[in-house]
Amino acid sequence: MVDLQNVKPYGDTLDDGMVQLSFTLPVSLSSVSKEAARQLVASMGLEEPAVAHAEAISDTFSFFIVYAKCKHGIDIAGIVVPEVDLEVLSKKEIDDFISTHLGRKLNIVGACIESDAHTVGIDAIMNIKGFNGHKGLESYHEINAVNMGAQVTCEDVIRKAYEIKADAILISQVVTQKNIHITNLTKLVDMLEAEGLRDKVTLVVGGPRISHELAKELGYDAGFSSNTYAEHVASFLVQEVKGKN
Repeated sequence: MVDLQNVKPYGDTLDDGMVQLSFTLPVSLSSVSKEAARQLVASMGLEEPAVAHAEAISDTFSFFIVYAKCKHGIDIAGIVVPEVDLEVLSKKEIDDFISTHLGRKLNIVGACIESDAHTVGIDAIMNIKGFNGHKGLESYHEINAVNMGAQVTCEDVIRKAYEIKADAILISQVVTQKNIHITNLTKLVDMLEAEGLRDKVTLVVGGPRISHELAKELGYDAGFSSNTYAEHVASFLVQEVKGKN
């Protein structure tokens, strides 16, 4: 029986606390660098660290995988995570909703903005083929979905939004260590506000490590992460757009 107030990592047996860490050190591979990797993990407070794999990446960089035991547990029962509150509708229900409440097609612009070149996420939501058996927004009869692709400037996104009289703008972003995603996402919000367009469109951002909380903090209406399909996004959009019309 799992104690939800003290959940620990699981390796071979319940509550054994086993974790796996992988990292790179900017030193050549040797017995000394292996020991350095082991000691580094021990200094993190993990017990019984053991280097399971070590590989030279170049003459001056080495990659390590280390197993160790975590003595800490976490109270999952006490965690509250902000999430998008919506009723997920089927593809047909979404088309019917748009037809009934809007009386016209829902206009949506989607893009990976600025330096972001990763189109997998936006394609999964927008393209007709979708992803994992879930058809994209282009397949919806009552949605006019315009996928602008990757590395699209904020200026071009706004220009296209004006052109098709967009009800919503969908942005896909990969979270980066240097927080470039925050710079990109904030830039779009600022430009939309300067154009007087922010309150007229529903603004959504998605990505593998995007949270609803982060999206709201940056000025977006919603944030979607992994395991999100077109019907999740569309269900949110139609209910939001209805409230603005």
